[in-house]
Amino acid sequence: MIRDDIVVLLPDLRAFARFMCREREAADELVQNTILTALNKQEQYTEGTNLKAWLFTIMRNRFYSDLRAQRRRPASIDESAAPPMVAADNPEAAVELKELSAALWELSPQLREALILVGAGGFSYEEAAALCDCSVGTLKARVSRARKRLASRIR
Repeated sequence: MIRDDIVVLLPDLRAFARFMCREREAADELVQNTILTALNKQEQYTEGTNLKAWLFTIMRNRFYSDLRAQRRRPASIDESAAPPMVAADNPEAAVELKELSAALWELSPQLREALILVGAGGFSYEEAAALCDCSVGTLKARVSRARKRLASRIR
């Protein structure tokens, strides 16, 4: 049953939503809307295909659709609203994690998305390219640029 398979993928959906939205509440809302859309359109899912990719595509489309709608309304961004990430054992790790987080958010949405899909999401370049609706070469270039920019900012 598709519902059981979706439950297994919830941690991946939450992680991807957090990287896309940055704010926990917005990410949770995006996950909820993704699941609702998937359940409402489950007849469009082809059994035996990659459910994770299908759900990530729904989430990505929803995120960009919401982003376009949000651009039409003025809104203020409070940088201090994002909860700090904490490393429990190593105080230096907390600083490094903060630097990594800041560097990730300096990337363009396309570069950040490509890096997260391939680096953290576990998608192949081919799967991630299909999710981003671009060629594999374009996706590889985005990942490469994102890695180079992160490396230059973190050193």
